[in-house]
Amino acid sequence: MMSRRGWVLAAVLAAAVLLALWSFLGGWFGSGPLEKDRNFIVPAGASLTAVAERLEEQGVIRSASGFALRARIFGGGGAIKAGEFAIPAHASPSRVLGIITSDDVIRRYVTIPEGMPSIMVQERLMATPELTGEVPVPEEGSVLPDSYAYQSGDSREDVLRRMQAAMTRTLKEEWGKRGKDLVVKTPEEALILASIVEKETGKASERRMVAGLYSNRLREGMLLQADPTIIYPITRGKPLGRRILQSEIQAVNDYNTYTMVGLPRHPITNPGRASIEAVLHPARTDALYMVADGTGGHAFAATLAEHNDNVKKWFAIRRQRGEL
Repeated sequence: MMSRRGWVLAAVLAAAVLLALWSFLGGWFGSGPLEKDRNFIVPAGASLTAVAERLEEQGVIRSASGFALRARIFGGGGAIKAGEFAIPAHASPSRVLGIITSDDVIRRYVTIPEGMPSIMVQERLMATPELTGEVPVPEEGSVLPDSYAYQSGDSREDVLRRMQAAMTRTLKEEWGKRGKDLVVKTPEEALILASIVEKETGKASERRMVAGLYSNRLREGMLLQADPTIIYPITRGKPLGRRILQSEIQAVNDYNTYTMVGLPRHPITNPGRASIEAVLHPARTDALYMVADGTGGHAFAATLAEHNDNVKKWFAIRRQRGEL
């Protein structure tokens, strides 16, 4: 029969075990030391030990070794995911592990609008601070305008590669669904003409009509006379910020459709899917001319006389606005 002293010793020992267990569990389920919400990045291929050390360095947990030990006991075998995660203030180590083994990775997006030239695509990528590395100015017309997801730490080269793969895939898909009797004979020609359509109209409802007009001009052997083709070799597609000079209208180069018959040698911007579709399914029209109509769109004409009347109307609108 256990003596009184033995009972006391056993009780003390049991209390010590309970206290140790409570401390061990409290170190896992209790509040963490993080004072404010913060984002935490798990590098690709990082081990549990390495991640625990980063968590301790950044004040998310108190002890890297304690976290790693408890994670192996209580973690349930879930794998740590690479990416950027949002950690709330005072998150327990248990919750921290749950977050970095979940699919709740922070998604960021870089958006390339329709008609953004490649020099500005490169500038946008370089101005995105969460991305790493450098990229050159991509080939004009090689990027599909869209929004692209990325994670902090991704390389700019990888994001650009996905943008270009999207354009290659889209152009192939749309070319396979093209209409009949097109003036463009290759996907490359379609891309060039789509880049002109993209820059010539900001109205979605006009794209097929503009594509039909330029298709007609190409068939007739007429000069396209698209102002954006004058501007491109001057600014590489950025806004000119002034009126076009007469000397620039008369310039002879690989782009200026006021001094050359046919398409420019290369695209003048990165056209969106809608402009590519318009070129491959142009409106059936007899229009050969267009001029701004004062509403953000254009007035179209089949004859020069009709076009001249539309030009007079446009100049009248500009005079009313005080632009002339």
